[in-house]
Amino acid sequence: MPVAIRVIPCLDVDHGRVVKGVNFEGLRDAGDPVELAARYGREGADELTFLDVTASSGDRETVYDVVRRTADQVFIPLTVGGGVRAVADVDRLLRAGADKASINTAAVVRPEVINEITERFGSQVLTLSLDAKRSEKALPSGFEVTVKGGREGTGIDAVQWAQEAARRGVGEILLNSIDADGTKDGFDLEMIRAVRRAVNVPLIASGGAGTPEHFAPAVHAGADAVLAASVFHFGPDDMISRVKAAMRAAGCEVR
Repeated sequence: MPVAIRVIPCLDVDHGRVVKGVNFEGLRDAGDPVELAARYGREGADELTFLDVTASSGDRETVYDVVRRTADQVFIPLTVGGGVRAVADVDRLLRAGADKASINTAAVVRPEVINEITERFGSQVLTLSLDAKRSEKALPSGFEVTVKGGREGTGIDAVQWAQEAARRGVGEILLNSIDADGTKDGFDLEMIRAVRRAVNVPLIASGGAGTPEHFAPAVHAGADAVLAASVFHFGPDDMISRVKAAMRAAGCEVR
C-alpha cells in the first residue's frame, strides 16, 4: 500500500510573527503563528513546520515560548528549526513540544552534529533543511547549498550534501528551492528529481507552490511530502482541502 503524501504548511517566523517573502527577501507579515497553527490543524494539515528564519543569521536562539504556545494548539507532528546547533538545542525543542527538529546552517558548518543528534535521539527526530539554488559554479549537480536563510552560498553541491546527510543519519530532507521560494510558479522539479535519485530518505519538497495543481508534479518528481507557505497563508481558508483534492485527482495517495 503506498504511503500517503503529507501536506505541510510552513510557518516562517521572525521575532514571533509569521512572515513570507520572495526568494527569502521582502518579508511581509502573515499573522500570528499560534493562530495559524490552530487553523491549519483544524483544516486538515498532516504536519506543521515552524522555522525561525532569522535565528541563524541573527545568531540567536529559536523563540521557545512561541514553540510552546504553538505546540499547545496543534495535535499533529510539529517540526521546529532555526538556530539549532547542538544536541542541547534539540533536547530543549523536544521539551518545548516539538516532535522533530530541523537543522541547516550548523550541519553545514560541522556535519558531525548530525551524528551526535541522531545517536542521542534517533533519526526520526532530525530533519535536514537544505536550502539550494541554481549556481554557475562548477558543481556536479548545478545546485548549490546556501545557509543563513538563503543569504550565503557555500560552494557545496546540494546533491552531494544530501547524500552525506543521509549517510550521517538524518531522518528526512526538507529540500527548499531558493530560486522558486515565494514565486508561486511551481516547485523546482529538476532539483527534486536530482536529490530523489541520490537519496532514499523521505524528501519534502518546498518552494514555489502557487496553486493546488502545483503539488502533484512535485510528488511525481519524487517528493514524499509537500510543504508551502504563501499559498496557505494568503489563500482561501479551504486551501489544504483544495490541494489534497487536486493531488487525489492526479493519482496521489493523500490522507
